[in-house]
Amino acid sequence: MAVYEGARPRSTVLPRRRLEAPLLRPQAPAIPRRATRLSLRARRRPRVYAGTIGVIVVAFMLAFFSLVQTVRVSASGYDMGQLNAEYRQLTTRRQQDLSDIGRLDRESAIRREAIADGLTQLPAPIVLPAR
Repeated sequence: MAVYEGARPRSTVLPRRRLEAPLLRPQAPAIPRRATRLSLRARRRPRVYAGTIGVIVVAFMLAFFSLVQTVRVSASGYDMGQLNAEYRQLTTRRQQDLSDIGRLDRESAIRREAIADGLTQLPAPIVLPAR
């Protein structure tokens, strides 16, 4: 095993700082290094699981929001249909009531309805003399 003067382990957190060589000490010859990543040198594969899971979570969230919007729009459409049906029923009922009022508004119609319900005409009024 060879030990090189000035060799230090590299820090992955902090950027590498170049130290100036003292004037009294001669500089060691530069050794060419292979351009490999630390994870590959240690025979570890880069982990892409976190990124993949993140993409899947974001895709599901977008699909869920789309589903919520679709349900909200269909519920609004259902409510509008119900309100339109109720409006048509009320309009029909109003028209029937107006025709009934127009038909029963006359005096003869009122008299006929009263007789049909069991009411009779009043007899002549009795007038009492004043004392």
